[in-house]
Amino acid sequence: MTLFGKLKNKNLHTWLSGYARHCLRSRPRQTDSRHLLFALCDHFEPLWGSASDENGDARVRTWQERYPKMVAPFRDADGKPPRHSFFFPGEQYRPSTLDRLAQLTKQGFGEVELHLHHDQDNAKSLRANIENYLAAYARHGHLSRDADGRPRYGFIHGNWCLSNARKDRRHCGVDEEIPLLFETGCYADFTFPSAPDECQPNIVNQIYWPQGDLKQRRAYEQGRRARVGEFLHDRVLLMQGPLSLTRRPGKLWPRIEAAAITAADPATSRRVQNWIDASIHVDGRPEWIFVKVHTHGAPEAQAASLLGDSGQALHRALRQVSESEHASLHYVTAREMYNIAVAAMEGKTGNPNDFRDHLLKPPPCFDGRSA
Repeated sequence: MTLFGKLKNKNLHTWLSGYARHCLRSRPRQTDSRHLLFALCDHFEPLWGSASDENGDARVRTWQERYPKMVAPFRDADGKPPRHSFFFPGEQYRPSTLDRLAQLTKQGFGEVELHLHHDQDNAKSLRANIENYLAAYARHGHLSRDADGRPRYGFIHGNWCLSNARKDRRHCGVDEEIPLLFETGCYADFTFPSAPDECQPNIVNQIYWPQGDLKQRRAYEQGRRARVGEFLHDRVLLMQGPLSLTRRPGKLWPRIEAAAITAADPATSRRVQNWIDASIHVDGRPEWIFVKVHTHGAPEAQAASLLGDSGQALHRALRQVSESEHASLHYVTAREMYNIAVAAMEGKTGNPNDFRDHLLKPPPCFDGRSA
């Protein structure tokens, strides 16, 4: 395959220039007190592969039983255990699933947010479905709340297709999805990076606000970097995970590091270092480094890896690399990561642990005494 063919096959043409701008941007000066904020966002799909309800329930039960045991040896700088953000698909709603995940939330091991697959949709049906799913999640004690009781949620789009991103318009159908998410209570989108998928934007390694006509298709392609002294109250925040081209020992062609943890590609110290080196932060607060990675943890092979030796290797690597970087490690949920980003934009300094619940409070089923 020619070089051009490789670039097109990996969709590098959609994001390579954005990545180049990121690499050329001057790196912030390192400070004496650095903090690593780590969030593992799981596209948690128990019915993946057309699984039966019984199989799906068994997959969730595996996480309920094994996750607390796997993370037992690990605590962050605040004494908190690893926290798993379960982005659960609304279309797979089963009461028993959210009850089991509520037990993990009560123990301080994670929180539930909204994941959604939809196709050939329209704004009216999408709004109705989201509102129905949020009401169902809330009945089980999940999701943060506004002062008036309205659910607030983080979002990951199924098939990466936020804002009707694909050329063939599959796996969405709603150009105006980003403002619709905000209107239904979404505080931040955690979909990206999606490389090498075609939906990957040309904005790379940023926390940013979408700009321009937010009702247009792929409205996330234009954005304003989140910065100290500026907080926008009228739109969702886009919180990206690290994306880079990295060297592979003995290989000429680099690999795409898109922060996906899989059974075939588990976390290593080298990968953790790459995530930190992406230096995702709120402009003006470089000492708070945001690392959001993702996985699809429900299927058996993935669960066996994440809940076994590879899962423990991830946390050992995080501890090792954060110590070598002289950074304090903080395990955060998606909601806590957002809260800390907001605190940074509002000019807060010091220990980000103080701002886990800064704007959005924990879901009702969360028991802070267990965290």
